[in-house]
Amino acid sequence: MAERRRKAAVTFYENLLSEVGTVYDRGRNEVRKRMETITLIKPSMEFGEDIMQFRKELLEAGDSDSFAGCGSLRQCQAAEEWIDMLARQENADTCPADSVASNTYIAVRNADKRIVGMIDLRHHIDHPVLSVWGGHMGYSVRPSERGKGYAREMLRQNLQKCRERKMDKVLITCSRNNPASEKTILANGGVFEKEICVDGEYIKRYWIIL
Repeated sequence: MAERRRKAAVTFYENLLSEVGTVYDRGRNEVRKRMETITLIKPSMEFGEDIMQFRKELLEAGDSDSFAGCGSLRQCQAAEEWIDMLARQENADTCPADSVASNTYIAVRNADKRIVGMIDLRHHIDHPVLSVWGGHMGYSVRPSERGKGYAREMLRQNLQKCRERKMDKVLITCSRNNPASEKTILANGGVFEKEICVDGEYIKRYWIIL
C-alpha cells in the first residue's frame, strides 16, 4: 500500500512539473512573439495623434534617456512640425549645420498599430559629439511598453537598415547606469570598447560589426 502511494505521489508531481513547464514555455513563446511583431517605419501623419501621445508619455516619465533617438520631438508642439523637421534631417544638404543626416523611425506594433518606440540612424559619426559618445543611433521605448523586449527588436531591425546602407560597423553607447540598454546592445552583438566620462556621467562605448 505504501509503495503504491509513493508511486502515485511521484507520478502526480511529475505531471504537475510537466504542466508547469508547458505553461512556462507557452508564456515565453508568447513574449517572444509580441516583441517580434513590430515594424520600423517612417513617421507620417497617419500616426500623428499617437506621436503626440508618445511625446506626452516621455515628458511625464522625465528619465535621463527620454527622447533618445526621437529627433527634435521634445521641442515640437505638433506632429506635422516634427515630421517636416525629420524630412529635412534626412538629407545632408538640408539638415542643420550642427548635425549629420539621419533617419528616424517609429516602431509600430503590427497587432494594433500602436507606437511602442522610436529609433534613429545617423548616416555617419564624423561629428565631435557623435564620434565620442553619441554614436550611430539612439532609441526610446514608450514608458508604458517597457520591459517587453521591444528595444532589442528595434535595434535588430535598425542594424539591418545599416547593412542596407553598406555600413560595416556602428557605434552604440549607453550610460553605466542603464543596464537595460546595455543588455539590448549586448543581445545584438555589441562588443565593449571602453568607458568614458562625459560631464560627470560614465558612458559605455560598444561597437557592432555588420
